[in-house]
Amino acid sequence: MTRYYIGFDCGTMGTKVAIFSEDATMVADAYRPHVIDYPRPGWATMDPDQYLRVVTEGLRECMQKSRIDPNDIRAISCSGIICGFVPVDEAWNPVGPYYPYLDNRAKDEAVFVSRNLEPLWERENGTSIVGAFIPPMILRWLLKHEPERIKRTHKLVTGAHYVLGRLGGLQAKDAFIDFSHLSGWLLGYDGRTRDWSPRQMEILGIPMRLLPRVVKPWDVVGALTREAAAQTGLRPGIPLVAGGGDMQQSCLGSGVIDAGVCSDVAGTASNFNVAVKSFSESITRKRELMVAMHTLDDLFLYWAVIPGGGLSLRWFRDEILQQTGDESFYERMNQAARGIPAGAGHSLFFPYIQGRTNPVWPNASGGWLGLYGASNAAALWRAMLESIAFEYYGWVKLLEQEGMRPTRIVGQGGGSKGHFWNQIKADVINSEYVTLRKGEQAVLGNALVAAYGIGDIADLKNAARKAVEYKDTFVPDPAMHARYEQIYEMRQRVINGPLREIFDMIAGLQGGS
Repeated sequence: MTRYYIGFDCGTMGTKVAIFSEDATMVADAYRPHVIDYPRPGWATMDPDQYLRVVTEGLRECMQKSRIDPNDIRAISCSGIICGFVPVDEAWNPVGPYYPYLDNRAKDEAVFVSRNLEPLWERENGTSIVGAFIPPMILRWLLKHEPERIKRTHKLVTGAHYVLGRLGGLQAKDAFIDFSHLSGWLLGYDGRTRDWSPRQMEILGIPMRLLPRVVKPWDVVGALTREAAAQTGLRPGIPLVAGGGDMQQSCLGSGVIDAGVCSDVAGTASNFNVAVKSFSESITRKRELMVAMHTLDDLFLYWAVIPGGGLSLRWFRDEILQQTGDESFYERMNQAARGIPAGAGHSLFFPYIQGRTNPVWPNASGGWLGLYGASNAAALWRAMLESIAFEYYGWVKLLEQEGMRPTRIVGQGGGSKGHFWNQIKADVINSEYVTLRKGEQAVLGNALVAAYGIGDIADLKNAARKAVEYKDTFVPDPAMHARYEQIYEMRQRVINGPLREIFDMIAGLQGGS
């Protein structure tokens, strides 16, 4: 009898559900897009029950496609956005929307905390980034502006764990967060103990009563209810395993399991991270990179994110060129951009349409510089692709100063399918860039954790190493890197010169909105 495991990944733009056999082969998958609400400039929310609906639909579709005997499904696990939460009442019903990392309503809170409170988090978890997008800042905003909502809140849970709890019929008293998801709080926890820090929460003014218990990613947290089983075509009682953050599970499922190996998650948010054994105070003091706990309990991740990185490309497609839903658009634009020289026709793009977090610039926004009458859509597109690579290169340079030159960069996510963009990244960063033969790294990581959680595999890292196969390798071109180095230095002069002041002035146009 073949054993099977289910993983679901609740991302920003959509949710993926997949079934894997015990040899790490994906036998069925399903995807559903999400709707993101933007109620005010800089705000972003999502309906938590949207997550539940698309996971339920995805589970049912996968079972129908695969025709697997429900009795052969051994366990279910999950992953999701690490920076965000859903407030739930005693019965696990939402008392508010899901607040993702795209939400920047808490700018004033972030400024106050960074300027006035004791930064104990710098010592306890290596984090010096205090951005409006992180859960403690949004929570402080809610405590101040929506106290009645907080009074009705019993616990705060992640988007993926909200779904897992509903599938298992959990109550608020059962609420949990795994230590990799916990990293998404950035503040309020101790990386050395992989648990909440009561002292940090006291400093932040956040009631401990709202916080779920911390578990290991492979801990079993419940079992599928009869109602959920009937809705999905599964059997009741399937173990539900806590899972991990989407970034961490993607690292697990892509072989980023040794110190020095990096990953580029080219999704809605452009995420760059590198596996390390421990975090460094000298990097913390530079206030550009964040620290996360890997799914594996012997590794940490230095990471940084462009919240609207990949989203910039979708925004350009949907809102500027009005090509909504055309999935062939991206490769057509990549091909058109090949005809534009490096430097995108002497133009630069700044991919901050949802703010800048590494380092934190509260008023950053997106924009081009260097546009002329000769500038066309292909040049603008190339400028956007290059802008993500330039941001990554700045973080790599910071790591290099601490002797942490990346050994390899593993590309994953939808953006890694574009060979042209992968080569740009290799040329700009001057590092080997590889892609993976098997896609859907997060759900693969979930399946591995599900199997490990119920004891079907004995060594999680070894199982991940066996599951990963590399596909394409992109080697940097020295001449292209030299050209990009010149452009990067000029771009840095702009960034370190007037750009932040300009963003601050433009933010004033929002007025009282």
